[in-house]
Amino acid sequence: MTISQLKPDRFGLTFLSAFGFAQICSWGTLFYAFPQIALAMETDLGWDRSALYGALTLGLLLSAAAAVPVGIMSDKGHGRIVMSGGSVLAGLFFVLWSQSHTLTWYYFSFAGIGLLQAAVLYTAAFAVVARHCDPSKTRHYITVLTLWGGFASTVFIPLIEAMLSIMDWRQVLLVLAAVNVVLCAGIYWKLPTGDHTEKTDSGIEPKRTSAWALAQPVFWALLVYMALHAVIENAFRFHLYPMFIENGIGSENAVFLLALLGPAQVVGRIVINFWQTRSISSIGMFVAALIPIALLAMLIAPNAVPILMVATVTYGAAAGILTIVNGMAVPELLTRSSYGLINGMMQTPMLVLRAFAPSIAALSYSATGSYSGLLYGLVVSGVLMVLAFGAAVVLSKRTRRELHAEPF
Repeated sequence: MTISQLKPDRFGLTFLSAFGFAQICSWGTLFYAFPQIALAMETDLGWDRSALYGALTLGLLLSAAAAVPVGIMSDKGHGRIVMSGGSVLAGLFFVLWSQSHTLTWYYFSFAGIGLLQAAVLYTAAFAVVARHCDPSKTRHYITVLTLWGGFASTVFIPLIEAMLSIMDWRQVLLVLAAVNVVLCAGIYWKLPTGDHTEKTDSGIEPKRTSAWALAQPVFWALLVYMALHAVIENAFRFHLYPMFIENGIGSENAVFLLALLGPAQVVGRIVINFWQTRSISSIGMFVAALIPIALLAMLIAPNAVPILMVATVTYGAAAGILTIVNGMAVPELLTRSSYGLINGMMQTPMLVLRAFAPSIAALSYSATGSYSGLLYGLVVSGVLMVLAFGAAVVLSKRTRRELHAEPF
């Protein structure tokens, strides 16, 4: 019996662990490997760091451009082809990356890897879950996938560091290529495929178009919420270490605080399992509010390590839970139909902002000469993010009433 023949409620029991393991490998190779490989390339080739990181921005922009097409293909039941094919192509681009001797070749290679992030990471994985699983179990399956994905950096950063100690970066890239072609593609090929009836509590819900989504006020409220969350997340994470150093807490304490983010994120995702009976609306409002509170604590007490520990853990746990909230926001607050398309429409501007947020934050620092101005801006953005999510919750009630009033 193939996975596609299994009943939806057996999906998690028979395949979710393998799917989660593949997500660890996809995130670890396509996303978390970049800084270490880039540093090794800088040492070996003598290229400027800003030029190396320019490829990261290009890759993220291409990932944003691919989000909607990937979503549409997933809605049509082609998630298996998208994810397995994307992993095979990612392996090919890792091989091409390993042969980089010019910036042009390097940018072309990493552009392909960035583009394929949309095909194999959470955007695609969540769309497959929403398309093929029992709607009552969607949140649980997405939670489990993010729990697995949360270990990607924990596994691959030390693994890549160990490989770089015994081989050069070109050989490491060939290993990462094999991981994608053999492990990831092999597992993703077992994903469900074909049509699956989309239902709501009231019956079969008709497919939604992009025009329908754009006409819904709740869509725009969710888009603002996700965009602000994306800006806060990338601006904060990429500048947290230098911000700690600027505040004089020392490099050892800074590294310790950064190390808390990963485990806190995983713990947050475990905790949400105890809130299965609570709506995404109530969870999202409470957790989103923790973000500006944690940032404000860092602004008020920039040198107090115990307070920074609590603030860092709070932020990490909230960020981990919001990954699940973001994955469930469309089906629970807007519509369960056409998840891939509508979620992709939201992911596109969100990924664009993710690409530019670190640079915008750097400009803020250059303009003010301090990270205090950036933190003020992030606190304000956090408050606006909470308000946008609250607006989405209120507006979703009206949208849901209209959906239930439609003749099916």
